[in-house]
Amino acid sequence: MFTKKDFSKLLEKIEDSKKRGGYDLSTDEDLSLAVANLISLEEHFFFTAEKTGKKEYLEMLNQTRELRKELLGKLVGNHEGETWCISKHLLAATIRLVEVGTKLQTAKNQKEAEEMFDRAYKVYSLFWALKLKLLANGKSVKEAVKDEVWTTQDLVAKLVDCCKE
Repeated sequence: MFTKKDFSKLLEKIEDSKKRGGYDLSTDEDLSLAVANLISLEEHFFFTAEKTGKKEYLEMLNQTRELRKELLGKLVGNHEGETWCISKHLLAATIRLVEVGTKLQTAKNQKEAEEMFDRAYKVYSLFWALKLKLLANGKSVKEAVKDEVWTTQDLVAKLVDCCKE
């Protein structure tokens, strides 16, 4: 179970690493979104190859895949079980849900768009909970911290901020 003490240790570790010029969650946030977009590019290269019959798109897919694997490795690092694939699919689902939300918003379906954006953020938060090892006994984090109940989304909002430089 993820305790208040565990969370405090994690914050200390991150702050200590920042002081030494090390761990930067905002850089990882940018990298995670780049990886998510590379996954989407792989899909688009595949469908374009099939729709056009031009196999050179499959070579572009392969080059994109190699880059995505390299960058995902920087994000995931030491992984266990299927956390590599889980991370990849969480990022892929995030970017697709954002795209669906954007299309709904463009179609003036604001309520549905906001629901889709909320789902995208929940999925993205699961990626971060996995990456930061904030999962306990296979369950997502929902623990009392500073007399509050924090969800994985709350943790991401508090820990990961691309605007902090």
